[in-house]
Amino acid sequence: MKKTSVLAIASLSLITGMALAEKVMDWRDLDKVHNHVKEAIHEMERARAANHYDMAGHGAKAEELLRQAEQELHQAVDAAKAAK
Repeated sequence: MKKTSVLAIASLSLITGMALAEKVMDWRDLDKVHNHVKEAIHEMERARAANHYDMAGHGAKAEELLRQAEQELHQAVDAAKAAK
């Protein structure tokens, strides 16, 4: 179960990294990344629940950081829309 959770988190991190690495053309690209991060948050919630929230605090920290990234991306999308 833990291997599956780690694999899922690693996969989502890779996808998010790839999305961030692409050249940003307009706010729609940022919005796609924002959606990927929201999906990662939901996957992290599922993984933590599957492991009975026993990740030595690392799962909670990862989820907290994902939520911070989601907020920053939301602000970035809003700023990009306003700049157009």
